[in-house]
Amino acid sequence: MKKIKKRGAIYGVIALLLCVAVYLNWSYVDTPDELLAADQTNPDSTETSGTAEDQDYFAASRLSREQARDEAVSTLKELSESETADQTAKDEAAAQISALAEDSVTEANIESMIRAKGYEDAVVMIGDESVNVVVAPPEGGLQATDVTVIKDIVVAEAGVTAGQIKIVEAE
Repeated sequence: MKKIKKRGAIYGVIALLLCVAVYLNWSYVDTPDELLAADQTNPDSTETSGTAEDQDYFAASRLSREQARDEAVSTLKELSESETADQTAKDEAAAQISALAEDSVTEANIESMIRAKGYEDAVVMIGDESVNVVVAPPEGGLQATDVTVIKDIVVAEAGVTAGQIKIVEAE
């Protein structure tokens, strides 16, 4: 009975730490809706894509994403190396570390492929049930054909359905 309670406590700690990592990632990265609202209230928002401000957004988003992921991996690594954790918890932590690393590689591949298709920049965030893509729109804005091209890349690389993909253009 004591072993079952200990295992439950360890799983609870893992879940709590993952929730904290997700919350930190969510709170440090502006959501696309907030970005659009902020841009619409700025009277000087007639800049074209490709400005230093656009590049700063993409760089900052990537940095925030990586920091949150690094923090989650660090926490999971501590758990997997803990002498008090049972083997099941260690195995689960190792699997989650592997999944986070896989997501990181997939995000980088998708971002590279989007740039290879001629788009200036993009940042991709893979979640449990969705993939969010923020893309620097081409001149004239993001068109239906652009959305189709980007969705095709994400579907092929991430193995998700088109309904799980949200594409937003950076303003």
